[in-house]
Amino acid sequence: MQQSLIGEWRGMAKPQRMSVWAAYLGWTLDAFDFFLLVFSFKAISETFGTDIKSVAYASVLTLMMRPVGALVFGWMAEKFGRRPVLVMVVLGFSVLSALSGLAQTLTQLLIIRAVFGFAMGGEWGVGASLAMETIPARLRGPVSGLIQSGYPSGFFLASLAFGLLFDHIGWRGMFFLGLAPALFVLFVRLHVEESPHFAERQDRVVQHPIRAIVSNWKLALYLVVLMTLFNTFSHGTQDLYPTFLQKQRHYDTQLTSYIAMAMNAGAITGALILGTWSVRIGRRRTIALACALALLALPLGLWAATPLLLALGAFLLQAGVQGAWAMVPAHLNELSPPSARALFPGVVYQTGNLLSSYVVASQAGIAEARGDDYAYAIAIFAATVAVGLAVWAQLGPERSREELLRA
Repeated sequence: MQQSLIGEWRGMAKPQRMSVWAAYLGWTLDAFDFFLLVFSFKAISETFGTDIKSVAYASVLTLMMRPVGALVFGWMAEKFGRRPVLVMVVLGFSVLSALSGLAQTLTQLLIIRAVFGFAMGGEWGVGASLAMETIPARLRGPVSGLIQSGYPSGFFLASLAFGLLFDHIGWRGMFFLGLAPALFVLFVRLHVEESPHFAERQDRVVQHPIRAIVSNWKLALYLVVLMTLFNTFSHGTQDLYPTFLQKQRHYDTQLTSYIAMAMNAGAITGALILGTWSVRIGRRRTIALACALALLALPLGLWAATPLLLALGAFLLQAGVQGAWAMVPAHLNELSPPSARALFPGVVYQTGNLLSSYVVASQAGIAEARGDDYAYAIAIFAATVAVGLAVWAQLGPERSREELLRA
């Protein structure tokens, strides 16, 4: 199977491969900008003389505004095409990331991060639909894993930047690094073509994308719950992990960076391997397998006695978390109404983000109430959601072996 998949990848035309790399790089750069904030929670709280929970609301607002961005930019992508809207959102969140470094008060930072979340909300749905509508059916599982590995890839790059640069440029300088994704726009303009599904339907009357969502409301509700669990799983195990290393384990910048990089190496590995396995065993079974791996790795990733063992636990924990997430780009596009494929996946995904947006602030409050016990706060969310996600995923439909319908 592995050799045939490699052969199919090599047999794709250049525009097909470029659409995949565009989706992967867009998600990588999106996550890079988001996690620049996560690494800076402690330093920002010290600058503005407040607690970490208050700063964590910047992350909450980012997540809350994503559904609005997914709705607006998803609708635009259905009307004007995936490619131009992808360019627009990447430019938008890059500029807003840099503006975050200019905030003079916590209130200003919160406002900027809310608008950042609006721009960020459009990237995933548009990029994923561009790729999934372009590639052969049998490659959707591996490509889904590749695209989703962009998220920990961005986290990995933010970890590397934190370790190498934070002590020299501070949290404001870290946000200025967020301008780098703007260069991605040049790649899209030069190498990426429009989705063939979108191009083919230009001369035909298709169902309005909002009407398509309304007519599939039961499926939409099921997927919103699924994505609420998914987002709680990822944000609940990732966003406060650097703070756990700094505040509870008292690790310095470099050691925090090394463990965070190990964690994201595990996430990338899990996404790529389990995304490929899902071709054989299906999306839902792969999600359950990944949740079991994360649950088993949780004690080692939070209570290991040494930094080396902690890094191993973090590697395995995120291999499970992002191994489950590897299904999401393919699974949502496969279940999406064909006339709303740029809109539907992004809206249900980001609505799940909205419903899970208070997780980080809630965890911070629990940890601070227990004397900065971040391990406890992460564990209770992760264990509960791992079980819930594995069960809920089995209750819904799966279309992994079918061709994507055309609008």
